[in-house]
Amino acid sequence: MDRYPVRSLVVLLTVLVLTAAGCSAAPAAAPTARGAAGFERVTVDQLARMLEDKDFVLVNTHAPYEGEIPGTDLFIPFDEIAGRQDELPARDARIVLYCRSSSMSLEAAETLVDLGYTRVIEVEGGMTAWRAAGHALSPQ
Repeated sequence: MDRYPVRSLVVLLTVLVLTAAGCSAAPAAAPTARGAAGFERVTVDQLARMLEDKDFVLVNTHAPYEGEIPGTDLFIPFDEIAGRQDELPARDARIVLYCRSSSMSLEAAETLVDLGYTRVIEVEGGMTAWRAAGHALSPQ
């Protein structure tokens, strides 16, 4: 018995099985990289300059509330942002998010991008970086 036809048959069957498995499997979710997730990140110094000619909505997403950067328009905890879209501007408006250190605002930014918001900006380091740069917070 010649081994080459058997080997060819095994290869063909393997390819068919793998192709069928790939077609029937649910597509894997693409990994989301911070910064490449559809939103921008700015430093607190960039935010300070942006606040001079403010053309965006500034949202504090830190829970629980612990004060805010002056000029803040809304307080919406990061885990409530999807359910409170009615308080946000249109999906194509600039929305700047921050929290105490960035973890909550990054999650909120990803949520807004997933909901179709196209001009989301997150403040790197949040209120901690804001204070470290010598800026004051509004009191609690």
